[in-house]
Amino acid sequence: MSRKAAVVALTALAPISWGSTYFVTTEFLPPDRPLFTGLMRALPAGLLLLALTRKLPRGAWWGKSAVLGALNIGAFFPLLFLAAYRLPGGVAAVVGSVGPLFVVGLAALFLGERPTARTLLTAVAAAFGVSLVVLKAGAAFDLIGVGAGLLSSLSMSAGVVFTKRWGRPEGVGALALTGWQLTAGGLVILPIAFLVEGAPPALTGTNLAGYAYLALGNTAISYFLWFRGIERLSASSATLLGPLSPITAAVIGWAALGQALGPVQVLGMVIAFGATLAGQLAPAKPHARPEPAATGPVSFSSTERNGQEVSMDLEVSGVRR
Repeated sequence: MSRKAAVVALTALAPISWGSTYFVTTEFLPPDRPLFTGLMRALPAGLLLLALTRKLPRGAWWGKSAVLGALNIGAFFPLLFLAAYRLPGGVAAVVGSVGPLFVVGLAALFLGERPTARTLLTAVAAAFGVSLVVLKAGAAFDLIGVGAGLLSSLSMSAGVVFTKRWGRPEGVGALALTGWQLTAGGLVILPIAFLVEGAPPALTGTNLAGYAYLALGNTAISYFLWFRGIERLSASSATLLGPLSPITAAVIGWAALGQALGPVQVLGMVIAFGATLAGQLAPAKPHARPEPAATGPVSFSSTERNGQEVSMDLEVSGVRR
């Protein structure tokens, strides 16, 4: 296996893990508490990584970590959940699947990655494949929900691009940077969750097991692999791994929840998976080590997030990161 193939495989574990979120949320967690769930995913994981790495941001990285945490977690989760509550899950998933197109545009603007016809066609094919997997006939549209879904996708896409642009400061590993972002994002969600949903619910042992999985495997480890992959892949390559999330959710829904998986859904999976593979064919740019923070912004030859997540909805196997 080549070095790039290994990086792609490890990075792909993140959206695959995020594809299990719908199943865990519906089967293990208390209902109707999406913001609290987002908080429990981000903040404990961030604090755990801070405790393990024992590194805090310095200088300009306090601000950069806050911005990245807000884009990748703090703004992304609330907007995503707003879309999930106002749109059927399939519609929200399709709205979220435009993330690769946002990344292509932002990467051209901020990273100098010139989009190619193949990249654009691959991003469109990925969105079309996702729509076949999750979109149901007669799905309703809501302008506020669609707007929230687009903004959530734009927020995550911007997080991908700026995570790549800024890299990380000298002597700081990807694990520490992940902890900074998760903590900052969790602190953004904290007041919103309490204002909107009130006090935390009473939790059972099953709930605690579900939150432990989301915080550790689904968030701390997955985001570490995702941010690490962003450093080593182009922005478009990383974000085109996103369709693996709804594909995984659909397979889990079929295998564990008995949800229908007909020929149209299978065709959508093939198209989305083919687009994911095609997105990895462009040659990798050479990996550049980040310069010390004092020297200014640093560009890496990689991508964040669109680690694109698809919304959680109790009617459809949408997924969220």
